[in-house]
Amino acid sequence: MKNIFLIVLLASFGMFGQNSSIDKAKKQSNFETITLAGGCYWCVEAVYENLIGVKSAVSGYAGGKVANPTYEDVSTGRSGYAEVVQITYDKNVTNLDEIFKVFFTVHDPTTLNRQGADVGTQYRSAIFYKNEAQKKAAQTIIAAMKKAGIYDSPIITTLEPLTKFYKAEDYHQNYYANNKSQPYCQMVIQPKMEKFEKLFKSRLKKKK
Repeated sequence: MKNIFLIVLLASFGMFGQNSSIDKAKKQSNFETITLAGGCYWCVEAVYENLIGVKSAVSGYAGGKVANPTYEDVSTGRSGYAEVVQITYDKNVTNLDEIFKVFFTVHDPTTLNRQGADVGTQYRSAIFYKNEAQKKAAQTIIAAMKKAGIYDSPIITTLEPLTKFYKAEDYHQNYYANNKSQPYCQMVIQPKMEKFEKLFKSRLKKKK
C-alpha cells in the first residue's frame, strides 16, 4: 500500500517534466533551502545530490543549543542535535513538495530516534522549517500520508523551527560519493539510492 501511495504522489510531478529545462532557461534561478533529518546524513545527502534542481546538499547539525557542535558531541545522543542535510534547490526546477516526497521515500518516519541500526536522538526524523510556508507544506504531506494509512505505525517526524545550522566536518561531506566501497555505503546507503533511482528515475541528474 505504501508503494502504491508513493506512485500516486510521484504522478503529480507533471510540472517538472520535459519542459522544465526550457522553462529553466527562460527564468532566473530562484534558490531556496530546507533542512531535513532522516537518520545518518550520509544517506540523505547522497540521495539529494542526485535530484534535478538541487544545487547543493550539505551535511550538518541542527536542533541543539550548544554552539559549534562536533561530530563527537552529536554522537553522544545527548546534545539535542540531529544529523541533518541542508538542501539548496532551484524552485524553477523542483519544489518543496518533491523534496518532501523524496524525503519520505528514502527513510522510515515511524521509528523513534533510529533508522535501522543507527540509534539515538541524533538520528531522529525531523523537518527543520525556516518559515511558516515550509511548516505548512510539511504538515500537508504528513496529513495526507496519515489519512491514506500509508504506515502501520504512527508517523513521528517532528517539525522543528530552524534556529541554527552548523556544517559538519569536511570528511562527512560527499561521503557516499567518496567512499562507495565502504561496507556502510554498500549495505545501508546503496539500497536507499537504488530505491530513489527507481522511483524518481525521470528526476535524476545526468551522470557526468
